[in-house]
Order: sequence, then C-alpha cells, then structure tokens
Amino acid sequence: MKIRFAEEKDLSSIIELCKAHAQYERSSFKEENKKEQLSKHILNPDSEIKCLIAESNTEIIGYATFFRQFSTWDAGYYMYVDCLFLKENARGNGTGKQIMELIKSYSKEQGCPIIQWQTPGFNRRAIKFYTLLGAERKNKERFFWKV
Repeated sequence: MKIRFAEEKDLSSIIELCKAHAQYERSSFKEENKKEQLSKHILNPDSEIKCLIAESNTEIIGYATFFRQFSTWDAGYYMYVDCLFLKENARGNGTGKQIMELIKSYSKEQGCPIIQWQTPGFNRRAIKFYTLLGAERKNKERFFWKV
C-alpha cells in the first residue's frame, strides 16, 4: 500500500470515491464539472488544497483532502480535513491512520498545531477511529446557505 499526493491520472478515481463518500454519508453528489474543478484546485502546486491518495496494487482505495484555515479564536492557522474516505475493503487495516499521520506531519511543517474535521453523528465507525487517534470531540451543528 502506498500513500501519495494526487496526480492528473487519479481524477476519475477520485470522482468515483467522492460519489461513494457522498452516498456513504447519505448526501447527494453531482458529477458535472468535477474533473475540471478538481484538477484546477487539487493539482495546482500553488493551491492550499492538498489531496492524498491511498493506492494498493495500482488500485486507488482511498483519498483525503485538506487545507489550512484561520481560527480567529486561536489567532492562528489550523489544518482542516475536508474529506477522508476509504473503500470498505480498505478500512480497519491501518490505512486511515497512515493517512492521518501524514496529514499530521504536513500540518506541523506548515505551522498548524491543530487539525480539525467533521463526520456525521451516525458514522459510528469513523467516530471510534477518530477517538482512537486521540482526537477530541466537539459537538456543533453544520449549516449550508446557498448563494
């Protein structure tokens, strides 16, 4: 198993994983323009948005996206993990932990002392995984406002 930053050749697989991720989290997913937009944002070396790929025998089995954000309360930057998703057969074997450890190392390099993310309350397996990592839980509601 190998974890690396995403490349152009990975975009179709990333989109398929995004679809599966949305379905897993009981959300909708529209595929239109995704390839162009993902290429523009996660493959641009100047972009703050990073994408890691987990690969096993040339099959992409998972991905994570993350980027820096600023916390007014902390008056400093933190790393935000937007997505972390592994195919069912890739869960429970340490791949998720390896991805999170790489994000942790990258966060330290970028001067981000905290990593934040969220998961639906019904995703008990993820909550257990994050707790085992040593993460602290903070209950908040998430809102969306279309503009």
